[in-house]
Amino acid sequence: MTLLITAFAAVIATIAWYTVKADRKLGTLALMYWGASLMWLVDSVVEYIEAGAEFFTPAAADMINDAYLGLSVVALGLIIWVVVLIVKDPDGKVRAALSRR
Repeated sequence: MTLLITAFAAVIATIAWYTVKADRKLGTLALMYWGASLMWLVDSVVEYIEAGAEFFTPAAADMINDAYLGLSVVALGLIIWVVVLIVKDPDGKVRAALSRR
């Protein structure tokens, strides 16, 4: 589940990166999700090598835990992306808001 969730997030972020012309640092978000997807792919391959055919029959509790972990990784990626966006401030809106005070 973690691999599927992060792979879907990576595909969505990549599509947004290609279609949105504004500089919103979407490439950073896409790279974070592709890195997470690669990490979960390696983890799945190693787990398959260790467990064999049992890898394809997970318990329901394990699937729920994996889904929660995948959603947590996607949320953490979004939080990091928002912090990067605020720090880089591509449109100068944060700087303008701070200079008004």
